[in-house]
Amino acid sequence: MSDTPPESSESPADFDAMTRDIAEVPAVEVIVTVAVNLMSAAAVKLGLTEEGDKYKDLDEARKLVTALAGLLDASATEISSFHAAPLRDGLKSLQLAFREASLVPDEPGQGPGEKYTGPVYG
Repeated sequence: MSDTPPESSESPADFDAMTRDIAEVPAVEVIVTVAVNLMSAAAVKLGLTEEGDKYKDLDEARKLVTALAGLLDASATEISSFHAAPLRDGLKSLQLAFREASLVPDEPGQGPGEKYTGPVYG
């Protein structure tokens, strides 16, 4: 009996064929992908998914929303308004959802990401 693990049914060449070289990915695509991932994770931590409160964690949500706001603020001049506008809308929705989910809402301008976006009102 051999101590080596069985070989995978996929060879490294198959895996390489399924991935793109990061050098070929435009920066805007990387930024937008990261932003969408942050938005999705924040929505889960805010309890906005089908699972509801199962994964709700407002401390984690605050970190994710703040990171998203920082990314969008830092990349505002690098990505077109075509990409930025829906991301900003999504960010605002998450900020408002955070305020609604909080037992003691933050003061205007003190909520997650508001140091980058300014106060968010409904």
